[in-house]
Amino acid sequence: MPPLPESFYLGDTVAIARALVGKYLVRASDGVTLAVRIAETEAYVAAGDKACHAYGGRRTARNEVMYGPPGRAYIYFTYGMHHCLNLVTEPEGTASAVLVRGALPVLGADEIARRRFGRAMGELSAYQRRNLLNGPGKLCQALGLTRAENGLPLTGPDLWVAEALPEFGLAAPGPVGPIRTGRRVGIAYAQEAAEFPWRFWLAEGYTEGKAR
Repeated sequence: MPPLPESFYLGDTVAIARALVGKYLVRASDGVTLAVRIAETEAYVAAGDKACHAYGGRRTARNEVMYGPPGRAYIYFTYGMHHCLNLVTEPEGTASAVLVRGALPVLGADEIARRRFGRAMGELSAYQRRNLLNGPGKLCQALGLTRAENGLPLTGPDLWVAEALPEFGLAAPGPVGPIRTGRRVGIAYAQEAAEFPWRFWLAEGYTEGKAR
């Protein structure tokens, strides 16, 4: 099953954010391949969205990737400690993206757990399991994503999104079940945009993230 094509990211950002829930996100680096199932996303749409880094046409060295072609990774550093992975959407020049807020491990779970907590999956506490990947900073730490990967295409070989991963024994997951919708996290400064229901997450089998 090939990665999702660039055309997948050309549509409406809010619809794409919802459609990404349940898809596989794969990271290959230094001979290690890890895969997670996307469980929580947020849409950021430049036009009319005061929470978006490109609101009002703002263009900086940090957000330049958002203005480029869709289907690229936009990774930024925040709070002096966390990296956050976004998937650039809509036609070039539009500057919109989907933040991947959380996921569930499906391939390389022990390595993911070690990167997060320094121990194998089977050694994690119940609290650590619930909070393994339910935040964008946690996800990037586990997958080894930093500003060095900013701008990577989402079609591999280093980073990609797919419906299924038969080469790793992972078939298409089928119906994702109920998806909840709500306000985005940590954007109280964004005035009316803070109320936009542009966050989507799995209603079952996943504990939604409350922080980075």
